[in-house]
Amino acid sequence: MDTFISMLRGINVSGKNTIRMEELRELYETLGFKKVQTYVQSGNVIFETSDTNPSELATKIEKKIKQKFTFDVPVFIRTKSVFEKLIKNSPFNGKDPTRLHVTFLSDKPTKPPIEEISAAKAENEELSIIGKEIYLFCPNGYGNTKLSNSFFERKLKVRATTRNWKTVNTLFSLAQK
Repeated sequence: MDTFISMLRGINVSGKNTIRMEELRELYETLGFKKVQTYVQSGNVIFETSDTNPSELATKIEKKIKQKFTFDVPVFIRTKSVFEKLIKNSPFNGKDPTRLHVTFLSDKPTKPPIEEISAAKAENEELSIIGKEIYLFCPNGYGNTKLSNSFFERKLKVRATTRNWKTVNTLFSLAQK
């Protein structure tokens, strides 16, 4: 069995798309996943399965959520080993970890418009696109950046969800247990 980390986008925000974590855990268990655990209310789930295709797993979870809760929720899945590499290879090691974020993309962007993205960021912000992740350093806070999920979705033509560095590390830590 492999360990996976899934991240749901846009649940439990401003009273919309509400899913209790207990219900989410149960939903994953009905799909046959093992050792299911959630972390915070934003839809982070660690689980084990013998299925090995993250894309197929995401589709399976999205369909089950739509069936049970009647709304669409994008699901992003990474393996434990991807999280390990993501943390180890951060281009912003040594920077204030409370200002670091990772935006997870549904697909690797083709021909990202780097000049347009660079023009939108604040002067002191930094970003690095590596594969299906974007590392963000936002010294003024993520809530103040123009580099939001919606921004990246428009510019890169892929779906996106962001987690802060503490959450990224906690999810990896939980996946190791």
